[in-house]
Amino acid sequence: MKKTYLSALFRHLTLLVVVLSFTACATISSFDQYAYAQTTSLKVDALNTMDLATGNYSTNEKTVQELQTKLQKAYEYEKNRPKNEITLKMWTILLNSNGHLLGGFITRWEKEQKLNAVFIQEEKKIVGDAFDQIAGLESQKIKPTDVKTN
Repeated sequence: MKKTYLSALFRHLTLLVVVLSFTACATISSFDQYAYAQTTSLKVDALNTMDLATGNYSTNEKTVQELQTKLQKAYEYEKNRPKNEITLKMWTILLNSNGHLLGGFITRWEKEQKLNAVFIQEEKKIVGDAFDQIAGLESQKIKPTDVKTN
């Protein structure tokens, strides 16, 4: 079952890369320092919260809810940026509570109450990579100072 679960996670990451590849030629928003800082900060918060999953979910529920509130705020910020569909899709996949990234991890933790330390470490790699892809996309966007005006 572990192999099947990890295979599904890698399929989702591959889908994310494919979506990004096919839509890379589309017009995209410019670089936003706030969005980049939020993404990297939330990565640290998420990975630290995931470490707590060896303990009871109910004991850590407040911490998880605080993380989810921060994630929802970042999602709302991204949703309202113009020409930001690619980044928004990446956030949607990351946060999907039925998926195999952070949202699914939280759902599983809540359901099972405690998770295996090895599973947590493997999941952290995948979730960390997903955050890195979002931050990487943001950092590759054109910075307003790079735009030449005639």
